[in-house]
Amino acid sequence: MASKGEKRTPLRGRLPGLREYTDILVKAALAEDVGGGDVTTAAVVPRGTRGKARLVAKEDLVVAGLFVARMVFKSLDSRVVFKALVKDGASVKKGRTIATVSGRLGAILAAERVALNFLQRLSGIATLTARFVKRAGGRVTILDTRKTTPCMRMLERYAVRAGGAWNHRFGLFDGVLIKDNHIAVAGSVEEALKRVDRRYVQGTVREVEVSTLKQVREALKGGADIIMLDNMSVDKVKKARKLIGDSALVEVSGGITLENIKRYAATGVDFISVGALTHSAGAVDISMEVAGNERRKRG
Repeated sequence: MASKGEKRTPLRGRLPGLREYTDILVKAALAEDVGGGDVTTAAVVPRGTRGKARLVAKEDLVVAGLFVARMVFKSLDSRVVFKALVKDGASVKKGRTIATVSGRLGAILAAERVALNFLQRLSGIATLTARFVKRAGGRVTILDTRKTTPCMRMLERYAVRAGGAWNHRFGLFDGVLIKDNHIAVAGSVEEALKRVDRRYVQGTVREVEVSTLKQVREALKGGADIIMLDNMSVDKVKKARKLIGDSALVEVSGGITLENIKRYAATGVDFISVGALTHSAGAVDISMEVAGNERRKRG
């Protein structure tokens, strides 16, 4: 068996196809919101009016999704100029202008809600993630989970990265993770691991989720590469960590909060996965304020 330091981990280093994926989402969101056109703006804003607006943080937050907002505005008018004043992952204070957008005012106003929806949601995830990372104190790697909004996973995981954490396996297709129902079907942790070994080539990283010390021993006997301690108390995690030693990487999951993550991080585990990063993050407050406009001269 490879040493602990040589084992591969559940972390994902990149998100291939992010731009293409985002383009599809942006087009769908604009079709949903704008449809055949912004009837209010068409009536109120004279055709040809140009202007400038700024995107303002209305609370302290960590920014994520500026490239998505830019894509939204330019999808309605490629000549619109979007200028980011900070980078994704930046911590900003309430009142800070994070970007400006200028050009045809009708397109800017029509794109406003969709751009803000993406930006507020993704920045909310990045902001919550940064809080968890800070509370952990650098002792452990924080991971997300598959508890994401349907069809938004890649962008939400991008936001997790902006907040300072890492991504677990992207989906069911790119990593073996034996969970409680797999164990129930197989009859035991050890048998589930044997079935994985019979199916896949040697070297496949095998992670198993356990909830008792007995299952920890079974996972060790079966040669698991990563052992996920699910919904265990801090004291129980310490006992499991001692049992495992350097035989496998150790992940903790289930019931992790901002209040208890520091205690779990202090147990010496390698990873803590937190579903709340995506399933419980609220949208942060970001607004768009039109700074002024001028009627385009014709002639």
